[in-house]
Amino acid sequence: MFRKVGSKVNFPQIEQDILRFWKEHGISNKSIEARRGNQHYVFYEGPPTANGSPGIHHVLSRLFKDIICRYKTMKGYHVPRKAGWDTHGLPVELEVESSLGFSNKAQIEQYGVAQFNQKCRESVFNYIKEWEVMTERIGYWLDMKHPYITLDNGYIKSCWWIVKKLWDKGLIYQGYKVTPHCPRCGTSLSSHEVALGYRDDAEDPSVYIKFRIIPDTLIAWRRLLNIDIDKPAYFLAWTTTPWTLPGNTALAVAPQAEYAVAEVDGEYLILASTLLEQVGLGPCRVVGSVKGRDLLGARYEPLFNPHKYSVGREHFPLIIEAGIRKTWSEPRGGLTYPVIDTDFVSLEEGTGIVHIAPAFGEVDFDAGVDRGLDFVQSVDLEGKVTGTYPFSDKFVKDADPLILDDLKSRGLLYRSERIIHTYPFCWRCETPLLYYAKKAWYIRTTAVKDRLISGNAEINWYPSHIKYGRFGDWLENNVDWAFSRERYWGTPLNIWCCSSCGNY
Repeated sequence: MFRKVGSKVNFPQIEQDILRFWKEHGISNKSIEARRGNQHYVFYEGPPTANGSPGIHHVLSRLFKDIICRYKTMKGYHVPRKAGWDTHGLPVELEVESSLGFSNKAQIEQYGVAQFNQKCRESVFNYIKEWEVMTERIGYWLDMKHPYITLDNGYIKSCWWIVKKLWDKGLIYQGYKVTPHCPRCGTSLSSHEVALGYRDDAEDPSVYIKFRIIPDTLIAWRRLLNIDIDKPAYFLAWTTTPWTLPGNTALAVAPQAEYAVAEVDGEYLILASTLLEQVGLGPCRVVGSVKGRDLLGARYEPLFNPHKYSVGREHFPLIIEAGIRKTWSEPRGGLTYPVIDTDFVSLEEGTGIVHIAPAFGEVDFDAGVDRGLDFVQSVDLEGKVTGTYPFSDKFVKDADPLILDDLKSRGLLYRSERIIHTYPFCWRCETPLLYYAKKAWYIRTTAVKDRLISGNAEINWYPSHIKYGRFGDWLENNVDWAFSRERYWGTPLNIWCCSSCGNY
């Protein structure tokens, strides 16, 4: 009844024999057809990008998919398996850019977007044969003769249908939010992509900057601060990103913390009392101290007045969800910025005073919305400084030393060092990421957050720790999804703007 099995077994050869038998007798298709009419189990493969060779990690992910489909088949379900190819996206663009010798989006536009997209279209199927061979070799049953392909108009229309349904439900909006932006690739990165590019050995400036308090504040607080109003007084703040300083529009303090007024070389510096030693001001004379809440409402001079450098100054809350943008003129009495309180001021590093640039940080942006701060965007999407600053047209990291030189020449740089710390880089091109406030289209996923969390509670997860661990935590911290991108080779977004009234 059974064939004799030798003591020396060639397992790879056995696998090849089985694969050959399956192919010659159409076993995969027969297993599906035999259950036609039974309860349907739908499986569309999460499509891999086919413009590169498959790796060992693709073997693992495809085996996971195969196991589920085989299990459902053994339970009696009718389980057709439809293959898919992801032919859009940044990986395709980067490969074509490399083949053309391009290094930025401007070169694509000079070359011609239509011609560039045609190159992308031609490149995406270069490796499909390798994928098909790998898929068949590992025994993954999948209909690769009739795949869905993301560049097909039929697939694009299905995406448009989904967007229209979400639009009708009021779940799509255009907003200004801070996203991690790669100036080289010219697009935002998801939180997952950001996590792939963190480096623990990034070297950056570590600088302490003086923000001059205006005379009216000094006069009003003369007794509170115990100061001589004839001497200049400054708030001292710390940063590792000097390029964000032209975008500064507020300083934040911890309301319950104590702040010292230290006299140094004929001027006053205000910072958290607990950080005097760390900053190197331990031996100096402290003439007074106040609570952070007593500093609220103080005004100081901009380090870089945007009106003097041809950079627009906007104001919250006009630039958020409504998408209204208005540039303001300089106030008649001169531009000043406020001291505010927030819950993210650290008393373990820095000075206990945080420089706020709403255009370049998520918590900064949120503070701008909450407190109605000014908004100064002094950097473009290529990471270059705009306006007429002495360091304009420089990439932000190249502008850092020039910004510090400018501040030093005006006596506003208290101390400058270097620091090794953790910083995110683009996992594709290794360019430092910029947290950048920009316009994007969002799906309001937070509107269904409670339903998503309750749905997750009904799922029997394997392994179980994922349920309330990685996946559950992701749902709990869900934010609206920015689904638009600033690239060329992708699904076009089916939202049109009326040129007459500006409505969508």
